[in-house]
Amino acid sequence: MPSDNGRPRTSVDELSRQLRSEMTPINNKFSYFLALPVAEEDLRQYLHDPVEALPAAVSDLLPGVGIVLAPFLERGAARTNVAVVYEKPPEPKLVFSSRVESGDFATLFFTVKDEQVSDYHYYLYDELAGLIASRFPEKAQDAWHRLLREELSAEVHGEVDEKSWHLKQTLLRRPMAARKDGKPFRAYARQSFEDTMTLYLHGLCCDIDVETGPRQLPSRHLRKRLEALKSLFPPPEGHAVFPEDANHHHRH
Repeated sequence: MPSDNGRPRTSVDELSRQLRSEMTPINNKFSYFLALPVAEEDLRQYLHDPVEALPAAVSDLLPGVGIVLAPFLERGAARTNVAVVYEKPPEPKLVFSSRVESGDFATLFFTVKDEQVSDYHYYLYDELAGLIASRFPEKAQDAWHRLLREELSAEVHGEVDEKSWHLKQTLLRRPMAARKDGKPFRAYARQSFEDTMTLYLHGLCCDIDVETGPRQLPSRHLRKRLEALKSLFPPPEGHAVFPEDANHHHRH
């Protein structure tokens, strides 16, 4: 494999093939590979806790998933060409997560060196939400589209994350009649599902704060979305979406 300035670079595509048989199972859906040493006691918060917090209805939709904890991921000359590297790349080349899908298996790669576990959880759930978005059953998709059309009719501002916010701005530049269907609507609907799903799953696993700001979806609309996801993907025992669900439940 060619190297940048003499450093070895192995592309995630190549690695995903090599590592598939070397993965250690977590459960019947998830397995992992450590491309850097991780202390035994840290594996729980990197792997077991976030996987155990997943709703069964989410796991059922997922392909087999292999999680690779890497020191750093670096973007190559071709933007798509991401590689695992052992020295921190310069900021514009540093990538936090990357996924390779092959048939019924997805390999997820993460930069974990120098990163907070909470940030890693965000990227993990973001990748999983992406896998779910492309496998979202039609009935559930229709329910999501209805919810978004209601928001658009009520001219609700803001979104859950940057990507969906930008797609929403593109959509809002269209005439009112053209906002609720067609390609820009579907692109926005998918990204807003992905971003809201990331937040929903992250919140089930960990105690997180939703940042408030001018771009943030107002809390009562966010709550409505999370309630919709809660009914589509009920949380596992002992995991709560809203604080009041957590009365008999401790957060770690």
